[in-house]
Amino acid sequence: MLVRGTTVLPGVPCGEAREGEPPVHRLELRLPDQVPFAAGGFDAMGPMSRADYPHRHTFYEIVHVVEGSGVHVIDAERYDVRPPQLGVILPGQVHRWEGVRGLEGSLVLFTPEFLVGGVGDEDLLRRLGERPWVDLDGAAHERTSSLMEELAEEYRGGDDGFAGVLRSLLHVLLVRAARVPGGRPVAPPQGVAGEFLRIVAEVGSGGVSVRECAGRLGVSPGHLNEVVRGGTGRTPAALLREARVREAQRLLIATSLSVRQVAARVGFEDPAYFCRFFRREVGTSPGGFRKHHDRPVPSIEADAGGT
Repeated sequence: MLVRGTTVLPGVPCGEAREGEPPVHRLELRLPDQVPFAAGGFDAMGPMSRADYPHRHTFYEIVHVVEGSGVHVIDAERYDVRPPQLGVILPGQVHRWEGVRGLEGSLVLFTPEFLVGGVGDEDLLRRLGERPWVDLDGAAHERTSSLMEELAEEYRGGDDGFAGVLRSLLHVLLVRAARVPGGRPVAPPQGVAGEFLRIVAEVGSGGVSVRECAGRLGVSPGHLNEVVRGGTGRTPAALLREARVREAQRLLIATSLSVRQVAARVGFEDPAYFCRFFRREVGTSPGGFRKHHDRPVPSIEADAGGT
């Protein structure tokens, strides 16, 4: 399966991105098996796998880089390409490859639906997304290469029960990625705290309140605060603020939306209040943050007809 066959090319409507926002690439189902998963090398996935313009995914991407140079940009962070490395891009994040040369490696792409039934894999991925670009030592590189090759081979073969094998191999890959030196121990919160984090990932950037989250979970705000703090070390309010700031940063960097429009997209009716909020959380104004980072590229501006 090639990336050009699994994602939406710029200019092709897909109903995912709003005007002025980065293109959204989606993973299409492989017929007749309907397995929302793909694995293989950069070349096998096609030119979209090295996209140099800001874009989002509706799926997860794990990338194992074995050759090349340049920069991988994920949201507001820039990571030098110095193989061997392992990267994780979460649905909704804005990323691109910048100035890369000789980029080689392998990719694993899958939708959140593919993780149904996985033992804590979604929480594991969320934690891995907190350190999305890691260097691999020789042993970790060898293990990762072997797993990525097995995933691609199993995917290409499509033999009976291959979806279950893919899920098992993916789980091993995620667990081992969490063991890479320099990473933090991964212990995904369970129960109410885990459900709260899933709400934050889905709608946190839209201005949902702690009280609304508690209502959705059937608990009191006080109980939600207690279990989330115990499971994450952070308060629900702090995590919701982070989600709004993160989405605002993505839009400021990767789109031509005005500050007023960005404010509205992340749930602020008053642009002036949004600017005060942003400065308090980030330490600079929205305009200053945008100026400091990369400018939007013409291909995704509102008049370019993005996806």
